[in-house]
Amino acid sequence: MNAKLFLACLLAALPVLAADTAAPAPAARLLEHRKIWDAAPHNAFTDLVRFKDRWYCTFREGGGHVSPDGAIRVLTSDSGYWWESTARIEMAGFDLRDPKISVMPNPPRLMLLGGATVREGNKPATESQSFVALSDDGKKWGKVFWVGPTNQWLWRVTWHRNNGLGIAYDVSPQSRTAKKYGTTLLLTKNGTDFDTLVDDLSTENGPTEATLRVAPDGTLYCLQRRDGKPSNTALLGISKRIPYDEWVWKDLGQFLGGPNFIQIPDGRWIACGRLHNHGPEKKTMTVVCELDVAKGALKPLLDLPSSGDSSYPGLVWHDNLLWVSYYSSHEGKSAIYLARVKL
Repeated sequence: MNAKLFLACLLAALPVLAADTAAPAPAARLLEHRKIWDAAPHNAFTDLVRFKDRWYCTFREGGGHVSPDGAIRVLTSDSGYWWESTARIEMAGFDLRDPKISVMPNPPRLMLLGGATVREGNKPATESQSFVALSDDGKKWGKVFWVGPTNQWLWRVTWHRNNGLGIAYDVSPQSRTAKKYGTTLLLTKNGTDFDTLVDDLSTENGPTEATLRVAPDGTLYCLQRRDGKPSNTALLGISKRIPYDEWVWKDLGQFLGGPNFIQIPDGRWIACGRLHNHGPEKKTMTVVCELDVAKGALKPLLDLPSSGDSSYPGLVWHDNLLWVSYYSSHEGKSAIYLARVKL
């Protein structure tokens, strides 16, 4: 074979070789992330929703991660790029924390849920109470309603048809000291009156923050953080039928702080929260994961720009992308970020 023919054969083979050795497409890709708020000394604990073609992001502002001056901020945006403040909710004598925002059905309204604690300085709370406020536009918020039992923290409400479901966990001083806690499944029709569906839903190893989601077949899933000993690994709870009083629990094998998850149109469940000792460098980060509900397993897909004091994501699927609000201190100051992720 002469030199020219050999070279022609070699060049013709190159595309085939490149295709055979190409790396697989990543399971998740960060398209963009941007800081959207950092006005307070400490900005944290986010949630995100889309309502009437606008974005709404809520979070806590305060002097520190734990401080007596916590207030709730609500931002809005038409595009997700430029944000403006529409409301700031504060109560004298209370540290307001962990706001969650959701869309109530019939008629559609925004529901803001949070916890109000009484504390001295940065000491543990002596009393806690959950609260709810409602709005038609995210700007004017009505009367604040105290909801649920005292010292039971209703952490998030998920709406399915005309029912709001949420898990409250015991934050009484004695339970917090012992890290025993215990959870209760609650139901609401109007967002302000709650009934107990299941007492003592979960008690093993200090269950705390929990998110509920309902599958198309009516199965109720619970992503449950734990803070107890000897194990603080997260749990996946599964209940197949109403009234959701029979549960199977699967240990996910790793800690997950600020747990949130949703099902995307292709059927996958995507979870996000704070992982400890994550990756080769054993960092604390906010991580997007795939949640295998059949096996009870978390598979990390994407590390969001974050470290240390971070997590508490809001998740929305929009325009074939996962939109994630979260907070992080990786740039020095605890601030609010928004990420767009291609899955």
